[in-house]
Amino acid sequence: MIKQNELFNQLPKEIKPAFQDLNVIKHLNGAGFKKKFGFTCAFLFTLVFVLLFHQKNWFRLLESKKGESLPGKDTLYRFLNHSGHPRRKFLLSLSSDIIQRVEKLTSNDRDTAFIFDDSMFERNRSKKVELLARFKDHATGAFYKGFRMLTMGWSDGHSFIPVDFSLLSSVKSNINGMMKEIDKRTSGYKRRQEALLPAPQVVAAMLDRAIAAGMTASYALMDSWFTHAPLIREIVERGVHVIGMVKNDTKRYIVDGQRLCLKSLYEAAPRVEGKNRNILRLIRTELAPGIPVTVLFVRHRSKKNEGLAILSTDLALTAEEIIRIYKMRWDIEVFFKCAKSLLRLQKEFQGRSYDLLVSHTTVVFTRYILLAWQHRQSTDQRSFGGLFYLLCDEVGAIDWAVALQQLIDLINEIATKAGKKISTLIQRQLQQWIAALPNYIKAYLPISSCES
Repeated sequence: MIKQNELFNQLPKEIKPAFQDLNVIKHLNGAGFKKKFGFTCAFLFTLVFVLLFHQKNWFRLLESKKGESLPGKDTLYRFLNHSGHPRRKFLLSLSSDIIQRVEKLTSNDRDTAFIFDDSMFERNRSKKVELLARFKDHATGAFYKGFRMLTMGWSDGHSFIPVDFSLLSSVKSNINGMMKEIDKRTSGYKRRQEALLPAPQVVAAMLDRAIAAGMTASYALMDSWFTHAPLIREIVERGVHVIGMVKNDTKRYIVDGQRLCLKSLYEAAPRVEGKNRNILRLIRTELAPGIPVTVLFVRHRSKKNEGLAILSTDLALTAEEIIRIYKMRWDIEVFFKCAKSLLRLQKEFQGRSYDLLVSHTTVVFTRYILLAWQHRQSTDQRSFGGLFYLLCDEVGAIDWAVALQQLIDLINEIATKAGKKISTLIQRQLQQWIAALPNYIKAYLPISSCES
């Protein structure tokens, strides 16, 4: 028989209220996570979720004293490798609920945006990971093995909520193919098929799912890798304006019937008068498919002789408003940095299955949502890093709290075996000692159990 553990026993007190407030288990069960026997999916998900805050990996945690009450190694890996769990449905449900809560705390006049970007998901030491491919890092020019983690998030300029993601592989440069034994009826098979699609097609599907889940935003913010006419048209047709950086490539802009490249468009654009010297020129034009846009040219911060071009499909925005809204795109870069450096994305589990990669990434996104919600609820100005380390310290404090409780239980046991007078004396001294303890220590002790 399996020992029945309370679901939240492994949650530290700093995380437990937020975990319950966000109804994480409710969204997990509502998405359809099920098991026929053994430990529940909710218990195993919570175990993986809190593993990071113990500052131990799964192997070291099983070797510790807590390992006696934990499930076996294979139990957890079977849960992570399960191809039938609807992980995307869970993440959409959770993020949609959090966004609705955040919107209640935000003014209706505040701009909100969907943000799209991709980041490296490296597995350079791997050889047999499913759908492993070879990509080029355009920032450094070096090649790496792994995936492109295409991510969609929502932001109001203060809180960033990750909404959806896809670990993209490549048809041309893939190293390993899809597992042949996969059941084609499962959600895992659908995500494998999605991994081989072009990124613009995946972006449009992400936006459709977000809108269907009840999420709304005024703008879609993108980097220059995604700001192309076909994708811009698809997003605009869904009622969302696009603001994105553009690069000098084969795109042509129509001005007075002439098709101009970006450099020629800069020469044709009038100068912007004002005190801000970094805003150079602004022009209203059309993309080749006939999409009316505003193109803003701003000065490059590090290369003064070069300019950057920002495109907007909202023609009513001024130059300052376009810059202010596009500045929110940096939130997703902060998310990538936090997920990789603090939340151990792509490092905590080293499996070969594509399902395990998707499952663990979903857990990491959930961790970030909890941190974002706590950061939104807090009144101080702590960064995400400070908030994360505070939670880790809280988990470490539980060990001495357990030792202190064991000491009190030992004293109570000795008192019950002693005579009546000695027992009364011990209980009185124990109560006086507990009363003199600081409040933050008393919070860990059930004081009522120490009463005579």
